[in-house]
Amino acid sequence: MHMDDLAWQASNLGGLPPGRVGLLLERGHLELVIRAAAERGEWFCAKGAVEELCRAGEFGRALKVMEPFVATGWRTALSAKADILLRAGRPREALDLVRPDDAGGASKAECHDLAALLARAGRVDEAVGLLVPHIDGWWTLSVLVQITEGRDRDERVLELIAPHADSARHARAENRWDHPFHNAQELQAQVLERAGRADEAIRVLGQDIAGHRYLTQNTLTAYARLLARHGRLDDLRELAGQNAHTVLDVYADALRDHGRGEEAEAVMREAIAADDWTGHRAWLSSALLWDGRLDDAIAVAEPGFGGYDCSNLLAPLVHALADRPEDLLHLLEHPRVRPHHDHEEFQHVWRAWALAGLGRVDEAIALAEADPRPWTDPRIVKAGLLATAGHLDAAATALRALGTIEARTELCEVLIRQGRAAEAIAVHPTAAEQRAATPKPEPAPAGEHGYSTEPPF
Repeated sequence: MHMDDLAWQASNLGGLPPGRVGLLLERGHLELVIRAAAERGEWFCAKGAVEELCRAGEFGRALKVMEPFVATGWRTALSAKADILLRAGRPREALDLVRPDDAGGASKAECHDLAALLARAGRVDEAVGLLVPHIDGWWTLSVLVQITEGRDRDERVLELIAPHADSARHARAENRWDHPFHNAQELQAQVLERAGRADEAIRVLGQDIAGHRYLTQNTLTAYARLLARHGRLDDLRELAGQNAHTVLDVYADALRDHGRGEEAEAVMREAIAADDWTGHRAWLSSALLWDGRLDDAIAVAEPGFGGYDCSNLLAPLVHALADRPEDLLHLLEHPRVRPHHDHEEFQHVWRAWALAGLGRVDEAIALAEADPRPWTDPRIVKAGLLATAGHLDAAATALRALGTIEARTELCEVLIRQGRAAEAIAVHPTAAEQRAATPKPEPAPAGEHGYSTEPPF
C-alpha cells in the first residue's frame, strides 16, 4: 500500500467503488469489507467499514481498520483517523494528529481541515483565529461560514465578512469581475439569516440586487431562495419577472411548496409562450412528471427532443423513469420522440434497458445487437440486459467467460445480488489491475464522442 496508489483510488473511484461497498454493507457483509480493506488495500472499503463501525460505537476497531492507510502518511487517511478519534471523544489526540509541524508552511487545505476539526472539538475561537490570516479569497471565507454554523459566533463572522462584501460591491461598480470574494454578499446574507436576522438579510441583499452591485448569478439565485424560504412570494415574483432565466424556477418551486401548483404551471406556461426557452420547458416537464402527468410532460418537452443536446429535455425524463420501465418505454415509443441529431444510439440504449426491465430480454438483446454503434462491448451489454431482466445466473456465466477488467467489474455486482459476496470481492479487479489497464488520456479527435460503458441509469 502506497500513498500514490491510495490517491489514485480516491480520485478515480478505483478498486471497489463506494456504490458496491455500500451494497455489501447494506447486505450485512461488514466483516468481508473489513477484510478487503486490509488484504487488498481498498480505500473505499476502509471508509465504508469505518463509518459503519463508528455508527455502532466500535471506535477501536475503526482505528484498527484505518491504521494501515495512516501508516502510508497519506493526509486523507490521517484526517479520517482524526475524525474517528474525535467521534470517540478523544479530541486532543485528533488535533495532534493533523496539526502541521510547521504552521507557517501549512497549505490552505490543511488549515481548512484543522479549523473544521477544531470547531467540531468545541474550540471555535481557535478555529476562527487559525483561518483569519488565510482569508484571501472565496474558499476560506466559505469554510469560515461553514465551520461556525450553530457555534454562536455569527456576530464575529459578520465582522470578518463585512469588508469583503463591501469590496465586492465596489468591484461591480468598477467592472472588476475577477474579485476574489465574489460570494461575500451571499455569505453575509446567509449568516444574517441563521443569526435570526432574516429581514435584515433580505433588505441588505435586496439593495445589492436592485442596485446591480453583485458579481455572479449565484448571488441573484441566493437572494431568490432567501425570499422563497421566508415566504416573500410577491417580492420573488417581481424578481423573477426581471430575471426569468435565472430565478423563475425558484419562484415556481416556491409556489408549489405553498400548495399553489396550478399557479406555478400557469406561470411557466406563460413564460414559455413569451420566451420559448429550454430551461422553462425542462422545469415544467419535470414538474408534470412529478405529478404523474407523463403525456403532458412529453408534450411540453417534445419541441426540444430533436435537438443536438438531449441533456436538457429528454434525458431528465428518461432518468426520472429509470425504475419505471413501462412508462420509460411509453416515452421512448411516443410518436413525438425523435432520434437526436448525432445521438441516435442514446435512444437505442434506453429502449433496450426499458425492454429488459419489463422482462422482454430477447427483444432487448436483439435491439442491442442491431445497434450499428454499440456503446460498449456487446457481450457486456447482453450480460447487463440479462441481469436487468433478473436472469442473474445467465449474466454471471456470460461475464465470467469474458474475464476482462470491465467484465469482472460488472460480475462483482451480479454476484453481490446473488448473495455471493466473498466471491464478488475476489473477482473484482484490484485497484492495481485497474490502474495498469487504464490508458493514458489522449486528446480526442474533433467531433468524436465517448459513451459510458455503464448501463444508462
